[in-house]
Amino acid sequence: MAIPQTVFSGGAMLATAALLAACGTAPTGPTRLGLGADPAPACAALTAPVAATAIGLPSGAATIDSAALVPASALAVAERGPSPASRITPAMPAYCKVLGRIAPVDASAPPILFQVNLPLEWNGRSVQYGGGGFNGTLITGLALVPAARFDLPTPLAQGYVTYGTDSGHQNVQGQPPQAFALNDEALVNFAHASYKKVRDVAVALTQRAYGHAPQKLYFMGSSEGGREALTMAQRYPQDFDGIFSRVPVINWTGLQHAGTRNGIATFGEGWLRPAQVQRVHNAVLASCDATDGVADRIVSNPVACLQRFDPATLRCASGTSGDNCLNDAQVQAVRTLRSPWRSPVPLAHGVTEYPGWGIGGEGTPAFASMGGWNAWWTGSAAPTVPPQPSNGIAWFYGSGALQYFYARNPSLDVRNYRAEDFAARIATVSQLMDSTNPDLSAFHARGGKLLVLEHMADYAQSPFAGIRYYESVVARMGRENVDRFMRLYTAPGVDHVGSGAPANVDMLGALADWVERGRAPTGLQLLEQEVQPPFKTTRARPLCEWPLWPRYVNGDASQAASFQCSR
Repeated sequence: MAIPQTVFSGGAMLATAALLAACGTAPTGPTRLGLGADPAPACAALTAPVAATAIGLPSGAATIDSAALVPASALAVAERGPSPASRITPAMPAYCKVLGRIAPVDASAPPILFQVNLPLEWNGRSVQYGGGGFNGTLITGLALVPAARFDLPTPLAQGYVTYGTDSGHQNVQGQPPQAFALNDEALVNFAHASYKKVRDVAVALTQRAYGHAPQKLYFMGSSEGGREALTMAQRYPQDFDGIFSRVPVINWTGLQHAGTRNGIATFGEGWLRPAQVQRVHNAVLASCDATDGVADRIVSNPVACLQRFDPATLRCASGTSGDNCLNDAQVQAVRTLRSPWRSPVPLAHGVTEYPGWGIGGEGTPAFASMGGWNAWWTGSAAPTVPPQPSNGIAWFYGSGALQYFYARNPSLDVRNYRAEDFAARIATVSQLMDSTNPDLSAFHARGGKLLVLEHMADYAQSPFAGIRYYESVVARMGRENVDRFMRLYTAPGVDHVGSGAPANVDMLGALADWVERGRAPTGLQLLEQEVQPPFKTTRARPLCEWPLWPRYVNGDASQAASFQCSR
């Protein structure tokens, strides 16, 4: 469907076009449309409900709570944040902000909240943002997209319609974030339905605002949002042209069980104090850092390092203890973290286990969701029942998931949990939550493109889960077919949220270029940038396709050109 040419007055569109041309992120494609010469009343007129019939799943209607023009705003940078990118509040042009809710089918279920942002000058495309954690917080669609370079404009500033959702439940003060899963419809919404429903409502609102539906639709998500991204490719293959999934928490059932197992391993004598975590980190670097040709505090080849470094080399001598060595229980805890969790009951799509975690970045400083073991696994204090804020995030997440998703018993002591006792429930939740279906043939057939990025020093989830998923797609569909529509990249030394090593890359630009121009990604680079304007690049690495990794060749070690993707 061709979009007719529309002419705008004023210089805003020309300035935006010039900026995008300069940064090379705006592929040719749909013709631009706008909200007209007087956008404020055009925006305010978008408050009519969206009928349930416009939504491709059983649903109530979507009610528009507000639609108002938001003035342009300037860039701001916070002193601290749970990730480097979260510190940045990007500059925004004026836009139409639409807030609403989708009514549930079951009156006891919460509504699905959503936000849709309509640019005054639209480029014919849309981007849906994924969520994070257990969601329950409205994703606005205004932030940087996952892995984004700090110095490039956001999708909304580029002219995309953007939108997000809370996934169909709202966090409640004093309640665990997993409590919503006791309601069946809320769980289905969290698993997949809310993202599809909000996508359909956003398309309807875009049609209403501009007279045309988006010609190209993109989904970008990280962590839980990365799982949502792969869910869209698997469950709703006709809905998106391009999908980017970063550090996806797929094999979700395995992750929650393995994360809880890892936490239990640190009870009693197994807990590692922060100084001991740093001791392991330093020993890993001493063993593996320079094997890529340069000592830069990044383990570039973590697969080889897993074979090279044995935590038993840090075992305390008989009769000794302290921060410079590990006792037997601590050595075993590290081995547990790096070992697969084998499910005693069947999981969706023939999955039988969750892989062990990787190596490197153990001591990456912790703050909120940023960091290595102290953030995600060991915490700053030994694990407790119930979990405390000082415990590792994975213990808090995993134990709560076992209580509310699988056992459906909020008072369960997960140390006594046996998966065999909940086999039927595990099968049900696994089918809902585990985005591990390797059959992407329908997504490929409609011309969809999929980019996946794993951070190799991620302790929120195992990067090998995404790697195994990619390999299952290759086994199912064949390498030649997969190469036509999917890429898997890995980022050594990077934690779950993008700190520790170069992690920034314009994946939306690469994805749109592949979708709209047929140009598969090539020569991508990861940047580590200062979190202050002008967002200077401090070091860079080539972004390597799995199973390649960046080996130093010669030259300035802060430059990507000094490295080569190698086996």
